[in-house]
Amino acid sequence: MRHFFPFLEWIPTYKWRYLPSDLIAGLTVSIVLIPQGLAYALIAGLPAVYGLYASLFPVMMYAFFGTSRGLGVGPVAMDSLLVAAGLGAIASIGPENYIAMAILLAFMVGSIQLLLGLMKMGFLVNFLSKPVISGFISGAALIIMFSQLKHLLGVEIDKSNQFHLILANAFERLGETNLYDFGIGIAGILVMVLLKKWNRKIPYILLVVVLGILLVYFLELSAKGVQIVGAIPEGLPRFAVPDIELGFLIELWPIALTLALIGYLEAISIGKGMEDKTNEERIDPNQELVALGLSNITGSFFQSYPITGSFSRSAIYFEARSKTNMATVVTVLIVLCTLLFLTPLFYYLPKAALASIIMVSVYGLIDISYAKILWKYRKDEFFVLVLTFVVTLFIGIMEGILVGVLISLLLMVYRTSRPHFAVLGHLKNTDYYRNVERFRSEVVIRNDLLIVRFDAQLYFGNSNYFKSHLHELVREKGPGLEAVILNAEAINYIDSTAANMLRKVIEKLYEKGIHFFIAGAIGPTRDILFSSGIMELLPKECLFVQTKEAVDFYDDPRKRSQVQAIVAHQRNIESN
Repeated sequence: MRHFFPFLEWIPTYKWRYLPSDLIAGLTVSIVLIPQGLAYALIAGLPAVYGLYASLFPVMMYAFFGTSRGLGVGPVAMDSLLVAAGLGAIASIGPENYIAMAILLAFMVGSIQLLLGLMKMGFLVNFLSKPVISGFISGAALIIMFSQLKHLLGVEIDKSNQFHLILANAFERLGETNLYDFGIGIAGILVMVLLKKWNRKIPYILLVVVLGILLVYFLELSAKGVQIVGAIPEGLPRFAVPDIELGFLIELWPIALTLALIGYLEAISIGKGMEDKTNEERIDPNQELVALGLSNITGSFFQSYPITGSFSRSAIYFEARSKTNMATVVTVLIVLCTLLFLTPLFYYLPKAALASIIMVSVYGLIDISYAKILWKYRKDEFFVLVLTFVVTLFIGIMEGILVGVLISLLLMVYRTSRPHFAVLGHLKNTDYYRNVERFRSEVVIRNDLLIVRFDAQLYFGNSNYFKSHLHELVREKGPGLEAVILNAEAINYIDSTAANMLRKVIEKLYEKGIHFFIAGAIGPTRDILFSSGIMELLPKECLFVQTKEAVDFYDDPRKRSQVQAIVAHQRNIESN
């Protein structure tokens, strides 16, 4: 029961001495969550109050069903942008249906995550490699930052999810800039950046919100064209079943699937990162899918759009030393009080201040250091990162991640189709055999013996590469070659295509009078050698645990002649 209902583990054992830490952590996170929620809803193209709705029931569900005590869930910039990009690309969704579709999207995302969690499919997220995610997030972060220019400049700018169009549209309206909006936004950015460098414990986001409200209220800046949040509905979100229509489901499912996987990846990455810092192992990947799924489904019944884990709020939970998920419950209670009693306080909140909060919060998502590491050590993966970044930036959000995943998979297929193929030699004064390219002066190379190691599984994608490369090495050895030894330590699987290829290779070598031995094959590989019929051609005496044993066997003329007689007998039987 505790596996499916994690709250049964921490609630019965909760100790009162944990309460002060949980209260402080919950209060601190709510101070950040409330203004961020208002800001991120604007990124999603929704009224600001929907950010608070997304910070209520979904967050409470995670508190009871999530396995990480340090993961801060709720609305985030990345998912908000994906919602805006996905819904904005569907022409049939008019303004009157936009909110309803964002809520339906939360239901669909939650359903996909819940289904994947129940089916133990958390491993699917492994197909989103780190270079792809880094390039995608960095590109999306820039789009998010520059999409806030309309609030920073105080002008209406045509929406777009392409970086160059955002800049072009902003440049066209640059002359209409409201200097008051611009001043508030720049001042907010400077205040947060400086306070973060000076003392990160200062609630700089709350300070910018309070100062922005006071400036607009006392200087009557709304009368001078400063854009404000305006009236935020008081009270809790109403319960309503999402408007489920088959046509909308068909149009939304690609966005929902992308959001489900990206949201899960964000949450599990952050959760594991927090665990590494605390040296704990509590997080259950599949249960996290269930928890996020239930959170999004529940949220969709209470006017929420998709949510996931937030790095900034999770970092606050960690720094505030939260003890249990009670800290998340405290956060929810403060959001609840805000919706019931405090929404009028945000009436004069300038949108430029929210824009500055978004820009500063999102800037940290741009990971230049990781790109530098890839450029230095892994240029192929650097190419994947850059391509994902460029496509995300200039073509589209969805296209960026799809192209990135596709290129990553193609790169993986290419690597497995041309894996490392090493020629081994005897390391002097030892029993070991090592790569002749790496130990040139320290190994003994024999003209009558070819020892090779194939460092991958043998399957249809690399069987031709194996065959052609082996034949080339055999030709290079010349007529003096009498035996080939395959070190199979790294081969963990052989499919039917590769097994058939291996039979033909062995037969070809036998025709040339060359012996063939296999050394180091692990149990599952040995089973395949027998079940695939290879051992009908290759005597079992030709299988060895170590390469040295195979070499010693070959060097014994009596044993070698016995195997030669067995091979000849088997071939006669086959020919007859």
